[in-house]
Amino acid sequence: MVTRDSRRGGARQIFASNLRSIRKQKGLSQEDLADLAHLHRTYVGSVERGERNISIDNMETLALALDTSLAEMLSDT
Repeated sequence: MVTRDSRRGGARQIFASNLRSIRKQKGLSQEDLADLAHLHRTYVGSVERGERNISIDNMETLALALDTSLAEMLSDT
């Protein structure tokens, strides 16, 4: 059985790390990304820090704003 502790970082941390990495690769600030996604900038920051239990809808919104797939945002490679 796979538990949260046995997975490397967990889905929330993987998403947070990929979000930050892809955002920086695209040369966007957190505020720029928030504007593109129609979300508050402090929300985007807390998602990047892994502090939010983000909904699948907002995960998709951020992926679309970054012009990437949700699958890529959750990829642990």
